[in-house]
Amino acid sequence: MSVIFKRTKILATLGPATNTPEMIEKLLLEGVNGIRLNFSHGSFEERDEQLPWIREASKKVGKPVAILQDLQGPKIRLGALADNRFDVKKGDEIVLDFAVEEHDGSNRLPVQYNLATKVKVGEPIYIFDGKVRTTVVDISSDTAITLKVENDGVLMSKKGINLPDTDFGGDILTPKDLKDIEYGLDKDIDYVALSFVQSPDDIHNLRQILTAGGSTAQIIAKIETKAAVKDDVMKAIVDAADGIMVARGDLAVEAGAEIVPIVQRRLISLCREYNKLVIVATQMMASMVDAPEPTRAEVGDVANAVIQGADAVMLSDETANGSYPLEAVAAMKKTILYTQDNAPVVEVKDHTVPANAQRDAISGAAVHLAEQLKVDAIIAETKSGATATNIAGYRPNLPIISVTSEPRAAQQLALNYANRSYIRPDGEKAGLELAKELVAEGFFGGKPATVIIVSGRQPGLEGATDTIRVRVIE
Repeated sequence: MSVIFKRTKILATLGPATNTPEMIEKLLLEGVNGIRLNFSHGSFEERDEQLPWIREASKKVGKPVAILQDLQGPKIRLGALADNRFDVKKGDEIVLDFAVEEHDGSNRLPVQYNLATKVKVGEPIYIFDGKVRTTVVDISSDTAITLKVENDGVLMSKKGINLPDTDFGGDILTPKDLKDIEYGLDKDIDYVALSFVQSPDDIHNLRQILTAGGSTAQIIAKIETKAAVKDDVMKAIVDAADGIMVARGDLAVEAGAEIVPIVQRRLISLCREYNKLVIVATQMMASMVDAPEPTRAEVGDVANAVIQGADAVMLSDETANGSYPLEAVAAMKKTILYTQDNAPVVEVKDHTVPANAQRDAISGAAVHLAEQLKVDAIIAETKSGATATNIAGYRPNLPIISVTSEPRAAQQLALNYANRSYIRPDGEKAGLELAKELVAEGFFGGKPATVIIVSGRQPGLEGATDTIRVRVIE
C-alpha cells in the first residue's frame, strides 16, 4: 500500500510553542490527528483565533481533524505566596484560607477554592504534585482548614492541590468550567474533556448542559481520581461517556504512581469492550520538552499503548511549551508505525452487549471477513460515525475508510483507531464511489484494490447498517 497509515492516532496540545497557523499546519503534516485546547490557560479571544486556524489547516492538509476542549475542572491551587515561597517542616500546621486575598508571609495561605465546604478532618491533602503531604486536622472557619504537614518541603505560588479522599458530591463543574462550556456550545468543538470525574453522574450532568445548548460534541471522561478507579465505578463511567482519557499525571498523585500502568491497561480493555474512544495522556514524550530525542522508556511507553490498543496517544507540554514540538510528533509517529508493523494488538474479551446489536454483529463479521480475505481496506458508510467506531472496536490491522455526510462525525472519527474519514453526500453508492476515487488517486499503490463495504439500505439513516459487500476495484 502506498499510503503510510498509522492506526493509533496522535492528539497534540496547542500552546505558546505552536500557537500560529503555520505551526498548526506543520503539526498536521507531521501526523497529528486532533488538537487539544487546554482551557486551564488562555482567553476566549485566543480561542476565537485558534479554532479557524485549525479548520483552515485541516482543509489545506486535506484531512479532518478533531478539536478537543479540555475543561480545567476543580483543579485547586494555592494563591500567590509572598516572595513565591513558603518553607514547611514536618509537624508544622498551615491554614488554607479562601478568604485570604494577599499572603502576609504567615502560615495562613491563600487558596483558590473554598475547601472548608468539602473536606473532612482526617483526609489527606497533597500539595505541589504531592511534594508536600498533609492531613486535615481542623475545619477552622467557614472558609479555612488547618493542615498538619507530614514532610519537610517548599510551597510556591499557584501550585496544585490534590484531595484523593475528598468527595466533591457531583460538584466538579466550577463556575469557570460553566463559562468555558457556554463559550464552546456554538463553536466547532468535537469533544469536551471533563476533568476529575468521580462518578457517571458527572457525565450525565455535562451531557444535559451540552444537549440543552445544542452542542453535538462528545464527552471524554478524564480518569484521574481515586474514586473513578474503583472497578464498578470505572465500568459505569466508561459506559456513560463517549470516550476516556487516561490522565496519568493527577492519577499518579491522587492514587499512587504504581497503580497507573494497571489502570491504563484496564481502561483500554474496557473501552474496547464498550466500543468507546480511549486516549492515553501525560508525559508520553516528556523529556522532549527540552531534548530533540525521546528516552528509551518513553518510546516503550508509546509502543505499549499501541500494543494495548489505545485509539490515541497525547502530547501535552511537548507540543504546548516544548522546544521540539514537531520532533516530538515525528518520534511518536515513528514509534507507532514500527510497533503496529511488528507487534499485534492484544486481544480483549468479547464485546459487551452493545447499544446496537445488529450493527455490532455486522461490524465484527466485516472485520473477520476482511482479515480472512486479506482485503486492502474496510469502507464504512456512516451517518453518526457509530458504524466506523464499532468496526474500530475490533482493532483490525488495516485501514478503516469512513464516508459520512456529517462534518462533525468525520472530525470526531479523526481520533478513532485506524479511521480515515471523507465527507461525501449520502447515497446508495457513496462507499463504492469513494473506493473508486481512492484507487484512481493511487491510494492503494496504483493497483486494483479489494475492499469490504459496510452500509445500510437506507443511506443517511442512523442505525440502519445491515449490509456487507466485497468489491474488487480496478
